[in-house]
Amino acid sequence: MISLNTIAKPSPPHLRPKKPLRRPPKILAAAAPIRAFLQYNRKPELSGETPRVVVITSGKGGVGKTTTTANIGLSLARLGFSAVAIDADVGLRNLDLLLGLENRVNYTVVEVLNGDCRLDQALVRDKRWSNFELLCISKPRSKLPLGFGGKALIWLVDALKNRQEGPPDFILIDCPAGIDAGFITAITPANEAVLVTTPDITSLRDADRVTGLLECDGIRDIKMIVNRVRTDMIKGEDMMSVLDVQEMLGLPLLGVIPEDSEVIRSTNRGYPLVLNKPPALAGLAFEQAAWRLVEQDTMKAVMVEEEPKKKGFFSFFGGNSEEKCCNETPSQGGKHKFVVCSILILVETILILAETLNSSSYMTHDSKVESGSRFEDLIVTKLDMEALHFPYRA
Repeated sequence: MISLNTIAKPSPPHLRPKKPLRRPPKILAAAAPIRAFLQYNRKPELSGETPRVVVITSGKGGVGKTTTTANIGLSLARLGFSAVAIDADVGLRNLDLLLGLENRVNYTVVEVLNGDCRLDQALVRDKRWSNFELLCISKPRSKLPLGFGGKALIWLVDALKNRQEGPPDFILIDCPAGIDAGFITAITPANEAVLVTTPDITSLRDADRVTGLLECDGIRDIKMIVNRVRTDMIKGEDMMSVLDVQEMLGLPLLGVIPEDSEVIRSTNRGYPLVLNKPPALAGLAFEQAAWRLVEQDTMKAVMVEEEPKKKGFFSFFGGNSEEKCCNETPSQGGKHKFVVCSILILVETILILAETLNSSSYMTHDSKVESGSRFEDLIVTKLDMEALHFPYRA
């Protein structure tokens, strides 16, 4: 007779071995943008000598050099790097206005050279991000002393390298417009250059001339940012595409900045785009450009007007593809398409988050979201990157 004690009893639920989580292929494919976003939000490693001295120039005025300097500088600070932005535009400085630091600039480089103050007194530390500092060459409507030139700026960069608290990771020089003495002075201490241009013939001619001058000065590491890009005008063949610009200048592409009305608002408020909440589309593009600058990476341009048309589910709404749906905005009469596209991406995000919470080995330590990361920006990032036709970071 079999005793009841010998019969195997089922183990309690909390002691039963957990079955391995099976991830459906569709969810794995949908998780690719999430992994890319998490990888984007980790702090990259800085290779090479520090500080990296980068001059941001264009040749033509009004293309966005100062805006680029402010937003890339703060983006580098948000990534965890120390950065010093030097406004080298003599008598016409604007970088302090874009950063909202105009009331805190008490001393400039001119006072440092005259012995009226120390270098640390001329540096203005941003209260929002303490690892970002501003240094102005001169006060508005003032002139530089005789003898100020490239050697003086080289001395200034060396002084930043040898200061007591240690050298910064990046020194960004906001170059003045034109190719005169101010331009030559600004590019002298630099070993890298970021050329800001817009997709119009006048800006491209000046950018080509500046590229030649930079190469003659020994600066070979030159990357390009194409600013104020409008996909609707590119599709209508009223504006050159980013690929056309890259073919004309022959420079590696660091970033593509779309035309965004938030630029004017942030300029008037003295609050850079990369600090906006919710994030502005142009601000996200500046953040990606800063990431590529750190990793010395580039991006590929996409010919928008030659993309084949696709028919699919979104033809139900009067469009030809999901891509067209994402390109519509409420101001263009495509509000219903924009909402549908946003809902689909939101559902995809929820599914991936559910997988992330149920899997303990889903992410490595390096790819986890650090403090200060903005996971809520994912929907805006993915949607807007598709609308702009430039690649989402993978």
